[in-house]
Amino acid sequence: MLDWVELEKSCQQCKKCSLYKTRKELVFGSGNKNARLVFIGEGPGQQEDETGIPFVGRSGQLLDRILEAVSIKREDVYIANIVKCHPPQNRDPLKEERDACLPFLRNQVALIRPGIIVCLGRVAAQTIIEPGFRITKEHGLWTERKGYFLTATYHPSALLREPSRKREAWEDFKGIKEKLINL
Repeated sequence: MLDWVELEKSCQQCKKCSLYKTRKELVFGSGNKNARLVFIGEGPGQQEDETGIPFVGRSGQLLDRILEAVSIKREDVYIANIVKCHPPQNRDPLKEERDACLPFLRNQVALIRPGIIVCLGRVAAQTIIEPGFRITKEHGLWTERKGYFLTATYHPSALLREPSRKREAWEDFKGIKEKLINL
C-alpha cells in the first residue's frame, strides 16, 4: 500500500488507459483523509477537469446543498471517483478505464478506513457494490463488506436531469446520516 504522497504521484504518472492523454488536471480526490464517510462518483466532469477537484460543478453544488440539509459538512467527508481523469464528452468510463483506476481508489479507501462508502450513481455502484446493481431499485439499501457499510444513491447530475428523483435521494441521504450517527 502506498502512502498519500506516493499514491498521488503514481496516479499523476499513470498511463494504464488513454484518459491521461486528454485530461487537463488529475482529479485525485479531496476532503478529510480521516473521514468516516466516503463518497465515490464515476469520474470527473469538465469543471472538475479544469480544477482538479471532484464535484465542483453543478452536480457538486447540489451535493453540497444535500449534505448541508442533512447536517454533514463537506470538510468531514472524502470525495473521490472511480476514474481520476475526465472521460471525453462526459461519457461513462469504460470497463478497462475503471479497472485501471480501481487500485488507486482501493488504496485511498485503505488509507482512510471509513465506516461508510456511498456510491454516487449507477456506474459507481456497479463497480463497487455489484455489477448488476440497479440504481432505481436498489438505491438506499445497505450491505456490509470487509468492515465497510456500502450503499448507493442517485448521482447528483441524474437528479439535475430528473428532479422527480430528489425525494428518493433525500430519503437515501437521511439514511446515510442515520448510519453515520450510529457508526
